[in-house]
Amino acid sequence: MTAVWSSHRLMLLRELQLRGTISAVAEALNYASSTVSQQLAQLEREVGAPLLRADGRRVRLTPQGERLAVHASELLALEERTRASLEVGTPAPVRIAALQTSARALLPRALTMLAESHPGMRVEVSVVPPEEGLFEAEAREFDLVIAEQYPGHTRELRAGLDRVTLGHDPIRLAAAPESPVQSVGDARGEAWIMEPVGTAVRTWSVQQCRAAGFEPDVRFEAADLLAQVRLISAGHAVGLLPEQLLSGDATPVRLIDLPGSPTRELFTSARESSAASVGVRAVREALGRAFGEAAGGR
Repeated sequence: MTAVWSSHRLMLLRELQLRGTISAVAEALNYASSTVSQQLAQLEREVGAPLLRADGRRVRLTPQGERLAVHASELLALEERTRASLEVGTPAPVRIAALQTSARALLPRALTMLAESHPGMRVEVSVVPPEEGLFEAEAREFDLVIAEQYPGHTRELRAGLDRVTLGHDPIRLAAAPESPVQSVGDARGEAWIMEPVGTAVRTWSVQQCRAAGFEPDVRFEAADLLAQVRLISAGHAVGLLPEQLLSGDATPVRLIDLPGSPTRELFTSARESSAASVGVRAVREALGRAFGEAAGGR
């Protein structure tokens, strides 16, 4: 075991631990599956211990592979902390995973602030569900995630990710301007629009209807919240929407307060190893200012 271990191959092993299959690793990194397999085989030779074992048509990590993948994660984190501590000049690019409402209501303001405070800094944004964003942040695909959690539905705490609250956003029942609905109970016989099954907001929304004594008639599913607003405004459905979504939107809908005035919590997550970097700190500061301005303008 005297060979130098490749940090790149260690990264591939960590990716396999997270993603589960060689094909998933190859897809995430834009490699051919054969290339990933060859690199992991070379790592086995460098380490001098079996790291993978066949399991049908797939491979799994051996106990040695699992231990090495954990150490690989620690080494990658150390490298990232070291890079952050040595950073000078223009900050390194920051890759952001944002949920749709924040991409619409917060990011334009935040990016304008960053252009003024850190000219030349590159910021890349992907609009993805929080579940995907948090996973990919742990897998190092993103540097910062803007996510949400609804009352009673705390997001999974992923190892190595921190969590900083941005603020709280009111949730209300949305109906067409001419709709007679005045409460969730009044919407018992209405068509509903919700996000797809399996999302935290879908689970929470269904629970609100059940608490009012009925099972919602979900005729429309849409991850695109702007599509939800349009259908609600046209009188085809009712739904539960966060206030931030409607910031600056001229689509006419009537918002109805819910019992207990529930809010969703908006937060950012970054790897603990990169949270101190100039770029991540700058983006978080800009997002916090943008959230404050948006909330003050409601």
